[in-house]
Amino acid sequence: MSTTANSKGYSNPRSRLYIRTFGCQMNVRDSEVVCGLLKKAGYVLSDSCEEADIVIFNTCSVRQHAEEKVWSEIGRIAKLSRRPKRIVGLIGCMAQNYKEHIFERSPQVDFAVGPADIGKMPEIIEKVASFRFQVSSKGLYEAKVWETEGEARPEEIYHTGFYGDKEHAYVVISEGCSNFCSYCVVPYVRGGLRNRNVEDILREIKEAIDKGITRVTLLGQNVNAYQHGGVDFIKLLRLIDALAGLKEFSFVTSHPKDTSLGLFEAMQECVKLNKYLHLPVQSGSDRILKLMNRGYDRNKYLALADAYRKTVKGGLLTTDIIVGFPYESEADFHQTRDLLQEIQFDAAFIFKYSVRPNTQAATFMDDVPLKEKQRRHALILELQKKISKKTKQSRHENK
Repeated sequence: MSTTANSKGYSNPRSRLYIRTFGCQMNVRDSEVVCGLLKKAGYVLSDSCEEADIVIFNTCSVRQHAEEKVWSEIGRIAKLSRRPKRIVGLIGCMAQNYKEHIFERSPQVDFAVGPADIGKMPEIIEKVASFRFQVSSKGLYEAKVWETEGEARPEEIYHTGFYGDKEHAYVVISEGCSNFCSYCVVPYVRGGLRNRNVEDILREIKEAIDKGITRVTLLGQNVNAYQHGGVDFIKLLRLIDALAGLKEFSFVTSHPKDTSLGLFEAMQECVKLNKYLHLPVQSGSDRILKLMNRGYDRNKYLALADAYRKTVKGGLLTTDIIVGFPYESEADFHQTRDLLQEIQFDAAFIFKYSVRPNTQAATFMDDVPLKEKQRRHALILELQKKISKKTKQSRHENK
């Protein structure tokens, strides 16, 4: 996603601004929010990174690989024949995680803005642009801007009316997370769980419908934990299902510890709700699940999967798995393989564990060698490919 800027403080009235998004659907929506804010401030969308005067990376810190891709892209941009007064900025989770230390790693970065502060983007770009007209011999941080102290976003940033897709909209129902899974950086970069007002959520969906959008995906780090006033996640699903003009909707991501039979019953009964559940298990070993601070055990997860399949007729079930978590033995790994065999997920996203700064797991000994992580990853991936092929064929035959 990208944009072109016509900034009052910028010397070139045809200056271009480009945004590239890394990471999850939440980041995609955040980039849309930034684009909507910039459009209201007079900015116009564009698609050229090489020709841009302003380049913004919306970043992810959940995995080391995602961060390395960002650093690589910043280096690539720096090597391009520099356009006069080009501005480079980082927003999102990496900005929150590293704050002003970003400028030490990449001096060519001009600003860093955390997830809670993206509503300030037009003013921040103006401020950085104004530095371009000041000659100074002072230190590294003289012409840098970092905004990472915000605690909550203003509601109105979700109502600019901008969506990257003309038929589909991502709608954030909650921000942040309070689960503190030991491997996860999200609570540290996006803060604790904050649920949006149900009326604001419904208003945003209605505004999207008025623009001709008929499909919606509800977003949250843990949608099942939604609670505002007397409305929980299940009631919210039923309210959205009743909206005129909406054809279909879905949600991500669910946490097993907050998942219930009541949710499955609502999924079956809501006419417009997609029969799809992404329910990250992460490991099939109770010992590893406890180290991960997941809040459930293997048996509870198996019971949930069984109840889902029995209640939501024909429903798809997908998951996330981490291999090579600290202290994961061969026996723990085999328990994860066995769980995949038993549940027969339609798809699984499989990741090799990497240490994330500030997390509890960062204090653990990362004692599974990279080669072993790669071996386990390859084995699980191959197994899931076979399972996915089998479940897809079975669905096709049963149509």
